[in-house]
Amino acid sequence: MARENGRKLIASNKKARHDYTILKTYEAGIVLAGTEVKSLREGRVSLVDAFAQERDGEIMLYGLHIAEYGYGTWTNHAPRRTRKLLLNRVEIARILEKLRDGGITLVPLSMYFCNGWAKVELGLAKGKKSYDKRQALAERDANREIARELGRRLKGRAGAGR
Repeated sequence: MARENGRKLIASNKKARHDYTILKTYEAGIVLAGTEVKSLREGRVSLVDAFAQERDGEIMLYGLHIAEYGYGTWTNHAPRRTRKLLLNRVEIARILEKLRDGGITLVPLSMYFCNGWAKVELGLAKGKKSYDKRQALAERDANREIARELGRRLKGRAGAGR
């Protein structure tokens, strides 16, 4: 079977981008069992309650739900087991330094296959207050309305010029 090329999105965590301000993102590999990879290829994963923390000098992913593989036997995996993330030592040191400052969490933003390898996009995130969330929604709505009006005006001018 030929190896996949490019990037294929499996799942994204839209709620994380709503609840947190993302300061910096990292790409990490993830240690998986065989049935987990097969389940990922079917897209049966949820990042909703997932978070990453340091344990014994390594970054571990907690709460990631990968559904059991339907055709698996007794070799099937536990859906919410703790999974090790694969990062360079330098990246781990930088992340841990930021996490120790306080008020910052490590949140998985998306999961995808990159050239056949399962990857997780992690974000160093700072929690938003409720008024920040309302402000971001209002700003997005205003930008959408501006784009809509601009599109109407451009269409009006394009039709009148003929």
